[in-house]
Amino acid sequence: MSEACALQSLVEHVRAAAPYRHVDTGLVERLAREALAMGLSGKDALKQTRRRLHQVATVYQARPQYPQWLERLRAARQSGDPALLREACRTIMGAHQSSRERLPILERFYSEIMQGLAPVRSVLDLACGLGPLAVPWMPLATGAHYWARDIFTDLTDFVGAALPLLGVQGDAATADLLQGVSAPRAQVALLLKTIPCLEQLDRNVGPWLLRQVPAERVVVTFPTSSLGGRRDRGMISNYRARMEQICAELPWPVREVVFASELAYLVDKRDDGPKEDVHAL
Repeated sequence: MSEACALQSLVEHVRAAAPYRHVDTGLVERLAREALAMGLSGKDALKQTRRRLHQVATVYQARPQYPQWLERLRAARQSGDPALLREACRTIMGAHQSSRERLPILERFYSEIMQGLAPVRSVLDLACGLGPLAVPWMPLATGAHYWARDIFTDLTDFVGAALPLLGVQGDAATADLLQGVSAPRAQVALLLKTIPCLEQLDRNVGPWLLRQVPAERVVVTFPTSSLGGRRDRGMISNYRARMEQICAELPWPVREVVFASELAYLVDKRDDGPKEDVHAL
């Protein structure tokens, strides 16, 4: 079998499994190519590729119900009752591990990470998950732009349809962050619990990615508890040490903010390049 045929066959077998069916094709192809380059083939190559995809993304995925969720958001929006919209958003965010952990601190979280910039005119949400549904808790300006990126096509289709219902302009698209960030420059960029996942694939991605992100402020966070929900002091010290290593390679000031379920770092890049372009879509 030729190299091209082997790659195509491996990609098809990876995507045949439900958890990987909607993963960005470019990411699947890249990881499959790396598995083949290691000399793996057949079931071994398939296992290696799926294992790496699981590490970076699907471990956090529950069973999404996008059509039902979208209908609930539409009904809440049409009701004209902000409380109903918030309730719908909270319920949906509860279906994703990362956003579920943030529910108890939503208002404080976004108020503090956007402090000094509010009302925020534009947000770039990288590896967004269901995070955009927190828009009702964000101190955003009227007519704010929100650009969301993730590796799941079905997720980005849902988020793209949800954004207007949340009262913001923008778009949602798939993106493999290890290949760079293709997005307009924003006032705030969110990298929430993302670097630990990406470093499963590339240990040195942190400093490089922060340089790539086109934003005045980049918010980087790390989890403070295991997937089982138990707070882990060892995780906090390890992630704090890792962020110190990353910051040592960067020229910008960084401020730490500690939340009950998240360790946050505000990287101030406001003097790095032009201001955000809210018209570039």
